[in-house]
Amino acid sequence: MIDHTAVNVSDFEAAKQFYSKALEPLGYSLSLELGEFAGFADSSGFSFGVFRREPVGGAHVAFGCPDHAAVDGFYEAATAAGGKDNGPPGIRAHYHENYYAAFVHDADGNNIEAVCQTPQ
Repeated sequence: MIDHTAVNVSDFEAAKQFYSKALEPLGYSLSLELGEFAGFADSSGFSFGVFRREPVGGAHVAFGCPDHAAVDGFYEAATAAGGKDNGPPGIRAHYHENYYAAFVHDADGNNIEAVCQTPQ
């Protein structure tokens, strides 16, 4: 089981702002800042962070969502905050019939996903 994960970024302040906005619809907020590390937590506690360090980009992180509305909210917030579309909300039947997801690249090319895998 994964306890937490982090992505590497080149512009710490910009990444902090992006993730604060993009993850808000999923119930995450900035909860910890240590130097050039920012930790985000939901009601379960800290589970995601951004770190200003090399190498940047290339990571993939998927956030589980309780319903399609949360996936849609993430996508809208993330693209409004400057994220680049990498797949709008929709069913990804090639994974399975209930895989509803959206994908956004952050400024460093990290692929951030929100996914609901339960029937709606």
